[in-house]
Amino acid sequence: MAQVLEFRLPDLGEGLTEAEIVRWLVQVGDVVAIDQPVVEVETAKAMVEVPCPYGGVVTARFGEEGTELPVGAPLLTVAVGPQVPEGSQAPHAPKTSGAAGGDAEGSGNVLVGYGTSEAPARRRRVRAAAAANGTAKEPPAPAPAPSVPEPAPVSAEGPVPVISPLVRRLAREGGLDLRQLSGSGPDGLILRSDVEAALRAKAVPAPAPAPVAEAPAARVAPLRNGIRTPLKGVRGAVADKLSRSRREIPDATCWVDADATELMRARAAMNAAGGPKISLLALLARICTAALARFPELNSYVDTDAREVVQLDQVHLGFAAQTERGLVVPVVRDAHARDAESLTAEFARLTEAARGGTLTPGELTGGTFTLNNYGVFGVDGSTPIINHPEAAMLGVGRIVPKPWVHEGELAVRQVVQLSLTFDHRVCDGGTAGGFLRYVADCVEHPAVLLRTL
Repeated sequence: MAQVLEFRLPDLGEGLTEAEIVRWLVQVGDVVAIDQPVVEVETAKAMVEVPCPYGGVVTARFGEEGTELPVGAPLLTVAVGPQVPEGSQAPHAPKTSGAAGGDAEGSGNVLVGYGTSEAPARRRRVRAAAAANGTAKEPPAPAPAPSVPEPAPVSAEGPVPVISPLVRRLAREGGLDLRQLSGSGPDGLILRSDVEAALRAKAVPAPAPAPVAEAPAARVAPLRNGIRTPLKGVRGAVADKLSRSRREIPDATCWVDADATELMRARAAMNAAGGPKISLLALLARICTAALARFPELNSYVDTDAREVVQLDQVHLGFAAQTERGLVVPVVRDAHARDAESLTAEFARLTEAARGGTLTPGELTGGTFTLNNYGVFGVDGSTPIINHPEAAMLGVGRIVPKPWVHEGELAVRQVVQLSLTFDHRVCDGGTAGGFLRYVADCVEHPAVLLRTL
């Protein structure tokens, strides 16, 4: 006889206690295999797929898309055992079953972002015979009533050119039918900016004849009825972290202009020699780790409860990455032990994962120092907020040709502005200035790095 097992939202780790359902990957009546992803959720750290540790037929789902669930809340139920239609049973289905989390054979505890102990099975979307006969029905699950009318449902496999689940959610919450929008992306792809523009247009009331005295009131009405975006998920986590940083850390910033001409020439020579290409970010990271070896006070954090400065031995280097879902800071582990080639490869891997929304919580936490290359946005300088609980952040502006005195003569050189924002509790200006000056010296004379290798 088939047994019904309940799969609950697993412990997400890293202090995360809830997640929002972005997209269901299975329907009631579908056959699932052990470790098959069944739902895509968004946490305060990343967007990830949750694999189910049981194999069988989905008999119920709990929670609509857009619903926030706490850790431990039921996600779905799966029927396992001999009653599962022959030929549709998952290859690793449990042999025995009991209460949820009991002795049923499965892949074990599931941690979001880390997978489970067995290789993920290929997804299958096969409707079980029981559902066709009307015997397997999904019980209604309580869900908060939407504050706006729901748009017409859009199939993830339909003709609407949308890739991002976030875009679909924004449209759903704003009551927009994606079929009525024209995308500005490649091949008509609907982007987040398209949805936001449509929502802004929807919020502005249509013009109507009004007395002259009432015209000013009509013009300011959209300001009172503007678009409201909840501070949750990644945006909420960033807001909380930056607010805490501003409250707790007495930061200060110093900056210097540096001639990056020789650094750019050195990189060009390295890449011309063959082998994997070396990124500019990797060279800047290599300079950072060398500078932290000389000024370790900046690779630390303040334990406010113990009133102690904790200096760290390892450098886990965070770097700012702008994505469609907002700003995230992936972390390169043991950056101090990597060469430029290894750093280039890891930056590329983490950047791709950040843009795809597949970073794990472990790849977004544990940084000890942050490198922020805001020059990619075409700006020269910035005073960024420190990534709490770290003690410092190095900012790098754009590298542009400027007049510069070189060897006693005026010349056009590649100039960059470097800035260091630091926690004044861990060091004074002399240490911060020494760190920044060493970084600038390495940028201007890359051979300086040879002394630390």
